[in-house]
Amino acid sequence: MSLVLGGIWRYPVKSMAGESLTTTTLTSDGIPGDRAVWVRGPEGVRTARRQYRLLGLRGTQSPEGEVRVNGHPWDSPAAAQLVREAAGDDAWLEQAPSGYQFDILPLLVATDGAVAAFGRDIRRLRPNLLIAGVPGMDETTWEGATLRLGTTKVHLDSLRARCPMTTVDPDAITRDPEVLRDIGRRFGGRLALNAAVTHGGAVTVGQSVVLVRA
Repeated sequence: MSLVLGGIWRYPVKSMAGESLTTTTLTSDGIPGDRAVWVRGPEGVRTARRQYRLLGLRGTQSPEGEVRVNGHPWDSPAAAQLVREAAGDDAWLEQAPSGYQFDILPLLVATDGAVAAFGRDIRRLRPNLLIAGVPGMDETTWEGATLRLGTTKVHLDSLRARCPMTTVDPDAITRDPEVLRDIGRRFGGRLALNAAVTHGGAVTVGQSVVLVRA
């Protein structure tokens, strides 16, 4: 296989739409600024698994490192109002404690072959990295392997069990439960790979990737 890094995404606010990058530095905490802010309610963290309208808001990071919601500073009254409208009157935003931003591991790696088989917008899968040049569902044989991007190394731990966030159309912000049922039928409920950075470094869209199987 001739593999390349086909895309990079960061999600500065957990459960909101994110932003596409052309280059970044991978660290032990994944992509700097990823899931830096989350939505809370009295019961704990709120996500788009239940408050799916959060996916209609976009989290971005300014060149100065400021997290924004639809262009507003995350701690501004305007951002707070948007979050209340999407996640309930008792919802608020706060910085995520370091080490607690991620549900599983700091990175999610998708492959173009699996995305093509999925047949829907890649944004439903919310990957951090897209590896291009992968035939079909070859990613199902990648658990335990390592990706090398120059001197950067990413360990592929396990296939990701998918959740109801995949059912949300990223443009219309409407839900279709059949999407998750389809993932269960055709892919055993799992698409893309949970991953961790074992040796950090800069990565850029278009650069070569080497797969070292376990």
